[in-house]
Amino acid sequence: MRKKVLVISGSPRKGGNSDTLCDAFIRGASESGHDTEKVFLRSQKINYCTGCGVCNTTHQCVQRDDMAALLEKLVQADVIVLATPVYFYTMDGQMKTMIDRTVPRYQEIAGKDFYFIVTAADTDAAAMQRTISGFRGFTADCLPNAHEKGIVYGTGVWQVGEIQNSPALQQAYEMGKQV
Repeated sequence: MRKKVLVISGSPRKGGNSDTLCDAFIRGASESGHDTEKVFLRSQKINYCTGCGVCNTTHQCVQRDDMAALLEKLVQADVIVLATPVYFYTMDGQMKTMIDRTVPRYQEIAGKDFYFIVTAADTDAAAMQRTISGFRGFTADCLPNAHEKGIVYGTGVWQVGEIQNSPALQQAYEMGKQV
């Protein structure tokens, strides 16, 4: 069955390590016949949530930025990949801001399969568990019927391109093929 795969790259560096893993995942999913799209958060204008509460009743945010279009993509996707570099043992600000802004329609992001991609200079995947806990807090605790399907840990990578020598690159490709 052909699926819509939406990959959200939280990397501030186009072609950075987590962004490169996104591309490997997409290549695998595309080769398996799925429709894929990558959203590079740095290229989006997504403001911080102001906590005004209007969206709780209207299901629309009062802010006029790129988040409404991204929310529609999240609702329409079958599979969502959340990818972030790990900064100070948690997801980067771009990813957290995007997650916070899903409030108007988060109940509609239901029944999705989720994959997580995380990269860090730390060589121990256990050091990335706060990031994974943050992703799970969003998906498993807030989204109706979300399904965690896999995690790629890109460890020991700091400089752009270091992921090329990591087994995580092949893991991301293979995970994409298994969508």
